Amino acid sequence: MKEYAIACRCVNSGEFKKCSMARGCLCCLKYMMFLFNLIFWLCGCGLLGVGIWLSVSQGNFATFSPSFPSLSAANLVIAIGTVIMVTGFLGCLGAIKENKCLLLSFFIVLLIILLAELILLILFFVYMDKVNENAKQDLKEGLKLYNTENNVGLKNAWNIIQAEMHCCGVTDYRDWYPVLGENIVPDRCCMENSQDCGRNSTNTSLVWKTGCYEKVKMWFDDNKHILGTAGMCILIMQILGMAFSMTLFQQIHRTGKKYDA
Repeated sequence: MKEYAIACRCVNSGEFKKCSMARGCLCCLKYMMFLFNLIFWLCGCGLLGVGIWLSVSQGNFATFSPSFPSLSAANLVIAIGTVIMVTGFLGCLGAIKENKCLLLSFFIVLLIILLAELILLILFFVYMDKVNENAKQDLKEGLKLYNTENNVGLKNAWNIIQAEMHCCGVTDYRDWYPVLGENIVPDRCCMENSQDCGRNSTNTSLVWKTGCYEKVKMWFDDNKHILGTAGMCILIMQILGMAFSMTLFQQIHRTGKKYDA
Protein backbone atom coordinates (compact mmCIF):
# COMPACT_ATOMS: atom_id res chain seq x y z
CA MET A 1 0.00 0.00 0.00
CA LYS A 2 1.42 3.34 -1.03
CA GLU A 3 1.93 6.14 1.48
CA TYR A 4 1.49 9.82 0.77
CA ALA A 5 4.50 12.02 -0.02
CA ILE A 6 5.51 14.81 2.36
CA ALA A 7 7.51 17.73 0.98
CA CYS A 8 10.60 16.82 2.95
CA ARG A 9 13.45 14.40 2.51
CA CYS A 10 13.99 11.94 5.33
CA VAL A 11 17.77 11.56 5.43
CA ASN A 12 18.27 10.21 8.92
CA SER A 13 16.36 8.12 11.40
CA GLY A 14 15.14 11.16 13.41
CA GLU A 15 13.67 12.85 10.35
CA PHE A 16 12.19 9.53 9.21
CA LYS A 17 10.38 9.15 12.52
CA LYS A 18 9.02 12.70 12.23
CA CYS A 19 7.83 12.03 8.69
CA SER A 20 6.21 8.77 9.77
CA MET A 21 4.45 10.57 12.62
CA ALA A 22 3.20 13.29 10.26
CA ARG A 23 1.94 10.68 7.81
CA GLY A 24 0.17 8.84 10.63
CA CYS A 25 -1.51 12.00 11.93
CA LEU A 26 -2.74 13.06 8.50
CA CYS A 27 -3.90 9.54 7.68
CA CYS A 28 -5.84 9.50 10.98
CA LEU A 29 -7.34 12.90 10.15
CA LYS A 30 -8.35 11.66 6.72
CA TYR A 31 -10.27 8.66 8.05
CA MET A 32 -11.74 10.59 10.99
CA MET A 33 -13.18 13.12 8.56
CA PHE A 34 -14.44 10.33 6.31
CA LEU A 35 -16.24 8.51 9.16
CA PHE A 36 -17.56 11.77 10.59
CA ASN A 37 -19.16 12.71 7.26
CA LEU A 38 -20.30 9.15 6.52
CA ILE A 39 -22.43 9.25 9.69
CA PHE A 40 -23.88 12.61 8.61
CA TRP A 41 -24.58 11.29 5.12
CA LEU A 42 -26.44 8.28 6.54
CA CYS A 43 -28.45 10.60 8.84
CA GLY A 44 -29.30 12.75 5.82
CA CYS A 45 -30.47 9.68 3.89
CA GLY A 46 -32.67 8.71 6.85
CA LEU A 47 -34.22 12.18 7.12
CA LEU A 48 -34.81 12.31 3.36
CA GLY A 49 -36.57 8.95 3.51
CA VAL A 50 -38.78 10.08 6.41
CA GLY A 51 -39.62 13.31 4.58
CA ILE A 52 -40.59 11.47 1.39
CA TRP A 53 -42.72 9.03 3.41
CA LEU A 54 -44.51 11.92 5.13
CA SER A 55 -45.06 13.67 1.81
CA VAL A 56 -46.53 10.56 0.19
CA SER A 57 -48.56 9.19 3.09
CA GLN A 58 -49.63 12.32 4.97
CA GLY A 59 -50.09 14.89 2.22
CA ASN A 60 -49.70 18.45 3.49
CA PHE A 61 -48.73 17.24 6.93
CA ALA A 62 -48.51 20.08 9.47
CA THR A 63 -48.84 22.90 6.92
CA PHE A 64 -49.96 25.40 9.55
CA SER A 65 -49.24 28.59 7.60
CA PRO A 66 -51.31 29.66 4.56
CA SER A 67 -48.65 32.27 3.71
CA PHE A 68 -46.06 29.52 3.30
CA PRO A 69 -48.01 26.50 2.01
CA SER A 70 -44.82 24.66 1.03
CA LEU A 71 -43.46 24.98 4.58
CA SER A 72 -44.82 21.64 5.70
CA ALA A 73 -43.18 19.17 8.05
CA ALA A 74 -42.52 16.82 5.12
CA ASN A 75 -40.88 19.48 2.95
CA LEU A 76 -38.85 20.79 5.89
CA VAL A 77 -37.51 17.31 6.70
CA ILE A 78 -36.76 16.70 2.99
CA ALA A 79 -34.85 20.00 2.73
CA ILE A 80 -32.81 19.36 5.89
CA GLY A 81 -32.09 15.77 4.86
CA THR A 82 -30.95 16.88 1.38
CA VAL A 83 -28.59 19.54 2.76
CA ILE A 84 -27.06 17.08 5.25
CA MET A 85 -26.75 14.43 2.53
CA VAL A 86 -25.01 16.74 0.06
CA THR A 87 -22.69 18.15 2.73
CA GLY A 88 -21.80 14.69 4.05
CA PHE A 89 -21.19 13.43 0.51
CA LEU A 90 -18.79 16.28 -0.26
CA GLY A 91 -16.91 15.64 2.98
CA CYS A 92 -16.73 11.85 2.51
CA LEU A 93 -15.60 11.91 -1.10
CA GLY A 94 -13.27 14.86 -0.60
CA ALA A 95 -11.51 13.14 2.30
CA ILE A 96 -11.19 9.63 0.88
CA LYS A 97 -10.20 10.85 -2.62
CA GLU A 98 -8.11 13.75 -1.29
CA ASN A 99 -9.78 16.03 -3.81
CA LYS A 100 -9.03 19.70 -3.15
CA CYS A 101 -12.09 20.91 -5.06
CA LEU A 102 -14.46 18.74 -3.03
CA LEU A 103 -12.77 19.66 0.26
CA LEU A 104 -13.03 23.35 -0.57
CA SER A 105 -16.68 22.93 -1.60
CA PHE A 106 -17.36 21.15 1.71
CA PHE A 107 -15.73 24.02 3.62
CA ILE A 108 -17.71 26.66 1.69
CA VAL A 109 -21.04 24.84 2.20
CA LEU A 110 -20.41 24.56 5.94
CA LEU A 111 -19.40 28.23 6.10
CA ILE A 112 -22.58 29.32 4.26
CA ILE A 113 -24.75 27.20 6.58
CA LEU A 114 -22.99 28.62 9.65
CA LEU A 115 -23.39 32.23 8.47
CA ALA A 116 -27.05 31.64 7.56
CA GLU A 117 -27.71 30.20 11.04
CA LEU A 118 -26.06 33.17 12.74
CA ILE A 119 -27.91 35.73 10.57
CA LEU A 120 -31.29 34.05 11.17
CA LEU A 121 -30.61 33.85 14.90
CA ILE A 122 -29.69 37.55 15.09
CA LEU A 123 -32.71 38.61 13.02
CA PHE A 124 -35.00 36.47 15.16
CA PHE A 125 -33.88 38.11 18.41
CA VAL A 126 -33.90 41.63 16.92
CA TYR A 127 -37.43 41.28 15.50
CA MET A 128 -38.77 38.83 18.10
CA ASP A 129 -41.96 40.81 18.91
CA LYS A 130 -42.81 41.33 15.26
CA VAL A 131 -42.13 37.67 14.47
CA ASN A 132 -44.42 36.59 17.32
CA GLU A 133 -47.31 38.79 16.18
CA ASN A 134 -46.98 37.79 12.51
CA ALA A 135 -46.73 34.10 13.46
CA LYS A 136 -49.88 34.28 15.60
CA GLN A 137 -51.83 36.03 12.85
CA ASP A 138 -50.64 33.58 10.22
CA LEU A 139 -51.52 30.57 12.37
CA LYS A 140 -55.02 31.98 12.95
CA GLU A 141 -55.45 32.27 9.20
CA GLY A 142 -54.25 28.69 8.91
CA LEU A 143 -57.07 27.50 11.17
CA LYS A 144 -59.45 28.17 8.28
CA LEU A 145 -57.90 25.19 6.47
CA TYR A 146 -58.85 22.84 9.33
CA ASN A 147 -61.89 21.24 7.68
CA THR A 148 -60.95 21.78 4.05
CA GLU A 149 -60.13 19.04 1.54
CA ASN A 150 -56.53 17.90 1.02
CA ASN A 151 -55.58 19.21 4.47
CA VAL A 152 -56.11 16.10 6.57
CA GLY A 153 -52.51 16.38 7.71
CA LEU A 154 -53.11 19.85 9.12
CA LYS A 155 -56.23 18.68 10.95
CA ASN A 156 -54.37 15.72 12.45
CA ALA A 157 -51.46 17.95 13.45
CA TRP A 158 -53.73 20.41 15.30
CA ASN A 159 -55.56 17.55 17.01
CA ILE A 160 -52.30 15.97 18.19
CA ILE A 161 -50.85 19.25 19.46
CA GLN A 162 -54.02 20.24 21.32
CA ALA A 163 -54.39 16.80 22.91
CA GLU A 164 -50.72 16.39 23.86
CA MET A 165 -50.01 19.95 25.03
CA HIS A 166 -53.42 20.57 26.65
CA CYS A 167 -54.13 23.73 24.69
CA CYS A 168 -56.78 25.07 22.34
CA GLY A 169 -56.49 27.42 19.38
CA VAL A 170 -53.59 29.80 18.75
CA THR A 171 -54.07 32.34 21.56
CA ASP A 172 -57.14 30.71 23.19
CA TYR A 173 -60.17 28.53 22.41
CA ARG A 174 -62.14 31.43 20.89
CA ASP A 175 -59.89 31.35 17.82
CA TRP A 176 -61.98 28.40 16.60
CA TYR A 177 -65.29 30.28 16.62
CA PRO A 178 -64.85 32.00 13.20
CA VAL A 179 -63.81 28.63 11.73
CA LEU A 180 -66.20 26.07 13.25
CA GLY A 181 -69.03 28.27 14.46
CA GLU A 182 -69.99 30.09 17.63
CA ASN A 183 -69.20 28.14 20.82
CA ILE A 184 -67.73 25.22 18.83
CA VAL A 185 -64.19 23.93 19.23
CA PRO A 186 -62.49 20.68 18.14
CA ASP A 187 -63.16 17.71 20.41
CA ARG A 188 -59.44 17.55 21.18
CA CYS A 189 -59.79 20.84 23.06
CA CYS A 190 -61.87 19.12 25.72
CA MET A 191 -60.21 18.21 29.00
CA GLU A 192 -62.06 14.90 28.82
CA ASN A 193 -62.23 13.94 25.18
CA SER A 194 -65.46 12.42 23.87
CA GLN A 195 -67.56 12.52 20.73
CA ASP A 196 -68.94 16.06 20.05
CA CYS A 197 -67.69 17.32 23.41
CA GLY A 198 -66.56 20.53 21.72
CA ARG A 199 -70.02 21.38 20.39
CA ASN A 200 -70.81 23.65 23.31
CA SER A 201 -67.78 25.43 24.69
CA THR A 202 -69.75 27.97 26.73
CA ASN A 203 -68.76 25.96 29.78
CA THR A 204 -65.09 26.95 29.72
CA SER A 205 -64.26 24.60 32.57
CA LEU A 206 -64.51 21.70 30.11
CA VAL A 207 -61.99 22.98 27.52
CA TRP A 208 -58.34 23.97 27.67
CA LYS A 209 -58.10 27.74 27.98
CA THR A 210 -54.43 28.30 27.12
CA GLY A 211 -53.53 28.81 23.47
CA CYS A 212 -51.12 26.42 21.76
CA TYR A 213 -48.75 29.24 20.78
CA GLU A 214 -48.20 30.09 24.44
CA LYS A 215 -47.80 26.42 25.32
CA VAL A 216 -45.13 25.96 22.65
CA LYS A 217 -43.27 29.03 23.93
CA MET A 218 -43.44 27.63 27.46
CA TRP A 219 -42.05 24.31 26.20
CA PHE A 220 -39.11 26.10 24.57
CA ASP A 221 -38.48 28.06 27.78
CA ASP A 222 -38.54 24.87 29.85
CA ASN A 223 -36.14 23.08 27.50
CA LYS A 224 -33.90 25.98 26.50
CA HIS A 225 -30.88 24.43 28.23
CA ILE A 226 -31.29 21.24 26.19
CA LEU A 227 -31.83 23.20 22.97
CA GLY A 228 -28.83 25.40 23.78
CA THR A 229 -26.63 22.36 24.38
CA ALA A 230 -27.78 20.79 21.11
CA GLY A 231 -27.10 24.06 19.29
CA MET A 232 -23.60 24.27 20.75
CA CYS A 233 -22.86 20.67 19.74
CA ILE A 234 -23.97 21.41 16.16
CA LEU A 235 -21.84 24.57 16.12
CA ILE A 236 -18.77 22.70 17.40
CA MET A 237 -19.24 19.92 14.82
CA GLN A 238 -19.51 22.49 12.03
CA ILE A 239 -16.35 24.29 13.16
CA LEU A 240 -14.45 20.99 13.52
CA GLY A 241 -15.60 19.90 10.07
CA MET A 242 -14.37 23.19 8.59
CA ALA A 243 -11.05 22.92 10.45
CA PHE A 244 -10.46 19.30 9.39
CA SER A 245 -11.31 19.98 5.74
CA MET A 246 -9.07 23.05 5.57
CA THR A 247 -6.17 21.23 7.28
CA LEU A 248 -6.42 18.37 4.79
CA PHE A 249 -6.79 20.82 1.90
CA GLN A 250 -3.69 22.77 2.94
CA GLN A 251 -1.62 19.59 3.29
CA ILE A 252 -2.63 18.31 -0.15
CA HIS A 253 -1.95 21.74 -1.63
CA ARG A 254 1.45 21.96 0.08
CA THR A 255 2.64 18.55 -1.07
CA GLY A 256 1.37 19.14 -4.58
CA LYS A 257 -0.08 15.66 -4.90
CA LYS A 258 -2.41 13.36 -3.09
CA TYR A 259 -1.47 10.51 -0.83
CA ASP A 260 -2.86 7.00 -0.69
CA ALA A 261 -3.28 5.13 2.58
